[in-house]
Amino acid sequence: MPAQAEGKAAAPALSAPQKALHKLGLVRDIDLALHLPLRYEDETRIVTLRGARDGQLAQIEGTVTNSEITQRPRRQLLVTLDDGTDTCTLRFFTFYPAHQKTLALGQRVRVRGELRGGFLGWTMVHPAFHAAGGELPDALTPVYPTSAQLPQAYLRKVVASGLRRADLGENLPPALLGGLNAVV
Repeated sequence: MPAQAEGKAAAPALSAPQKALHKLGLVRDIDLALHLPLRYEDETRIVTLRGARDGQLAQIEGTVTNSEITQRPRRQLLVTLDDGTDTCTLRFFTFYPAHQKTLALGQRVRVRGELRGGFLGWTMVHPAFHAAGGELPDALTPVYPTSAQLPQAYLRKVVASGLRRADLGENLPPALLGGLNAVV
């Protein structure tokens, strides 16, 4: 007999991100609360290129002074960013039209990646970027483990939501708690 004929409503279809969360075992609020970050990234400050060091993971903000697609040695998007103290070449081997729009000539952007110095100056390969503006975060940014191709921004949002909803109260029976307090 069909489920709907018995008076039971069919479960709503899961979206692709919800299916990915289920694949990771993140079903309940407590699952999300216990999904710990792999590491934290510091997006709380902006570094000038003048004060940067080779190999440093840095966040810089500047204006795009050049943006072009080259074909040598392979197709890539090269962007020159000027932060007022120096310039940095951003190199993207994989890019989309939306990237080209965000990194168009004259745009002000904030980028974060590993700085490499060399004969031709500063370079970042595939940095994270977005349009400049807005406040800097006041805490470190968590980076969560995922194998389901979920964006970090989405994971941060659902984990924070799960933390707010999860019951994080005491789960041990009072009798055990009394015994623990006597030991300590």
